[in-house]
Amino acid sequence: MKIAVAVEIDPGEPRVSATPDTVKKLKALGADIAVEPGAGVKSGILDADYEQAGATIASDAVSGADIVLKVRRPTESELSAYKPGALVIAIMDPYGHDDALQAMAKANVVAFAMELMPRITRAQVMDVLSSQANLAGYRAVVDAAGEYGRAFPMMMTPAGTVPAAKVFIMGVGVAGLQAIATARRMGAIVTATDVRPAVKEQVASLGAKFIAVEDDEFKQAETAGGYAKEMSAEYKAKQAALIADHIKKQDIVITTALIPGRPAPKLVTADMIKTMKPGSVLVDLAVERGGNVEGAQYGKVVEVDGVKIAGYANVPGRIAASSSSLYAKNLYAFLEILIDKKTKALAVNWDDDIVKATALTRDGAVVHPNFAKAAV
Repeated sequence: MKIAVAVEIDPGEPRVSATPDTVKKLKALGADIAVEPGAGVKSGILDADYEQAGATIASDAVSGADIVLKVRRPTESELSAYKPGALVIAIMDPYGHDDALQAMAKANVVAFAMELMPRITRAQVMDVLSSQANLAGYRAVVDAAGEYGRAFPMMMTPAGTVPAAKVFIMGVGVAGLQAIATARRMGAIVTATDVRPAVKEQVASLGAKFIAVEDDEFKQAETAGGYAKEMSAEYKAKQAALIADHIKKQDIVITTALIPGRPAPKLVTADMIKTMKPGSVLVDLAVERGGNVEGAQYGKVVEVDGVKIAGYANVPGRIAASSSSLYAKNLYAFLEILIDKKTKALAVNWDDDIVKATALTRDGAVVHPNFAKAAV
């Protein structure tokens, strides 16, 4: 059984799909590991580090590989080098990319999308969205601090007092919670908002204040399954007014709201930005899906009336060594359920809930129920 670790050809992707630590663990499962030259350099991993862990460095690493590990979905030119039937595991970004799914089906590879991992207990260790969002939340605060022209913590000096920065986090998922924790550690006064009432306690536990119109409708705004209910137009108007009034008092706003398969919801309007003080900073973590902030531009920091709007591309990749380490562990945990430890051979259980949830293509066809019809 041969596993290949492919180099990422996208110049904006510094992450890698395996580390020396996971190479050792994969070898213990019975695999031979081949790594393309320079695959880990941008994540601080040299070819020699992989060799020391037991991998082979080869420019034709993917040739004949039973499993190909990547960060991003392979291009058609990459697919041409893969053997038919190979398992290709990556962050596939399948929504709205039907042609790419068809290309993988045509190449007759078995494609698995790590971001489609089901939210069940046994899959937590494989949850790529959480591992990468956690680091994105941290990095968003660091980036905001870099763009902000003042200090974060309150400082009392002989020359006077420097006030603490006011940071507002919009969306309290994995990224938002880490952003709250990071901003608090840096000494900021932190507030946060979310459409789910259940996160109020999580926000408070991190030392931040929860901002929302907490009427009867809000208190019943969550389904039994933990999802947000659609709110009334009246409630939305009240919440928007509260948020607009709150934003104009903030120094930094970080937005994290994403909906799988849909454009990111607009949370901060141009009118709201106009009320913010010059020198304020907005960091939009949803910019790759259209953005939560009106005027945010993918891969750029723009300035509107003295207010900076940061739309950094691939925020987890901005701390590639850490994000690669977590991603590689996610992949290893996934591979553990695909490999028979006794025979040390591939043994994919197609009835496994995790396998069914993540498999995109198989036997020359798009098989995932969410994409099979669209890709026809």
